[in-house]
Amino acid sequence: MTQPVTQPVAPRDTPRDTPRNKEFGAARDSTLAPSDKAAAKLAAQGKLFVRDRLALLLDQDSFVEDGQLANAQAVGLPADGVVTGQGLVDGRPALVVANDPTVKAGSWGARTVEKIIRITERALAEELPIFWLIDSAGARITDQVALFPGRRGAGRIFHNQVALSGKVPQICCLFGPSAAGGAYIPAFCDIVIMVESNASMYLGSPRMAEMVVGEKVTLEEMGGARMHATVSGCGDNLAVDDADAIEQARVFFSYLPTCWREPAPEVDAEPPAVELAADSVPADESVPFDMHTILAGLLDVDSFFEIKPLFAPEVIVGFGRMAGQPVGVVANNSAVKGGVLFVDSADKSARFIWLCDAFNVPLLYLADVPGFMIGSEVERQGIIRHGAKMITAVSEATVPQVSVIVRKAYGAGLYAMAGPGFMPDACIALPTARIAVMGPQAAVNAVYANKIAEFADPDERAQFVAARRTEYEQDVDLMRLASDLVLDAVIEPVELRAELIHRYSVLVGKSRHVAAKRHGVPPT
Repeated sequence: MTQPVTQPVAPRDTPRDTPRNKEFGAARDSTLAPSDKAAAKLAAQGKLFVRDRLALLLDQDSFVEDGQLANAQAVGLPADGVVTGQGLVDGRPALVVANDPTVKAGSWGARTVEKIIRITERALAEELPIFWLIDSAGARITDQVALFPGRRGAGRIFHNQVALSGKVPQICCLFGPSAAGGAYIPAFCDIVIMVESNASMYLGSPRMAEMVVGEKVTLEEMGGARMHATVSGCGDNLAVDDADAIEQARVFFSYLPTCWREPAPEVDAEPPAVELAADSVPADESVPFDMHTILAGLLDVDSFFEIKPLFAPEVIVGFGRMAGQPVGVVANNSAVKGGVLFVDSADKSARFIWLCDAFNVPLLYLADVPGFMIGSEVERQGIIRHGAKMITAVSEATVPQVSVIVRKAYGAGLYAMAGPGFMPDACIALPTARIAVMGPQAAVNAVYANKIAEFADPDERAQFVAARRTEYEQDVDLMRLASDLVLDAVIEPVELRAELIHRYSVLVGKSRHVAAKRHGVPPT
């Protein structure tokens, strides 16, 4: 049988080869890699290209991009300087906004702003978390009318971020500048991780500060990463490079649900790094010790992610796990400034408590606090209203809360650390605990100062003071407090981890009724 002869088909352009599609292809390709010059500049700065950053953040082949051809008809503005879309982070959906610093220093144009607004609108509609990978010189002055004042101008971004607060996690990695109005994007996020030596954040540049207010200052002094992580508190954690920042962002996200409606994610349980012992806490309250050593005996090994470790370190805040269950830790650290609460430590604690409560993470307080700082300097800084802010956060929290009095809890420090009057689900004490309006020495001096001054004989004076101190200590004896139901339990350090795990397990599903009102008016 004769086989039919296949006639050759005349070659013709494939859809990819048409001039029009070549144009689209070239526009897309321009967004996928930097020019040789731009790549060399990134390498010199120790930075990764925007898509390499996304590749580290997102699960492989999970990214779906929107608006890739934004402003494609303009010269030198691929994607209009920002990459937006959705992908998976450890299998969980998340949205991303990532500046491309090789496109006019990551600056904003009108379409940049529109892309970001659309992502925030999507986050609101679908309740999806957002990762902000920021590296931007701010708005393009040439586009200000199109991007700045209108109803879909840059202000809508911040408006939407406020609406997203407490609804979904907002996680910021700051790789370079975040200048002028753009600096508010990190400010509205739940964490800001800044790459040291590259990241900066400021409303006005050093040059502008010199022109307007006559101040001569370096960029690092004005808004550098270390300054913000140690002085202003606008930065939470430092990273050594882009990859480190992204890894920290992934770890932070692992403790939080994708939105406020979900429980915090659990992982397999691990044992603690060390076992606590009877002498883990120095009995003498005047002897400072590092509360991190207690955390090492309570939390699953290598599970503690500290937030703001360089800012107000007299209080420790961060996420950890107990038997695989996330928990938020607020702990006084007597190794730094005696564990006294200052303006910054109160602010740091309040914001972290609000974060945990928003995203269903139980709270653990470890108290070893002499109280709030006193003196004219802190009074002028507003220590009263800042302390009230922390107490407000404690009072408003509805997640499971357990307060452990590790050693001393004096004055309003007891209140700030979720003492019995603030309705924790349990208030537990170690045998080293003391609860009182103030410490014995201060109390005796306050009450008997005139009497003490009357003693000419030093031995008689010392004997009198010792007797009064003993009376005071008996008045606030730990057994008495437990007997009067001030405390729910007195636990040995070796038993504390198991006790806490058991208590949190029975608090799963706790009713979280919120008062019927619009909102409180907390101190600022």
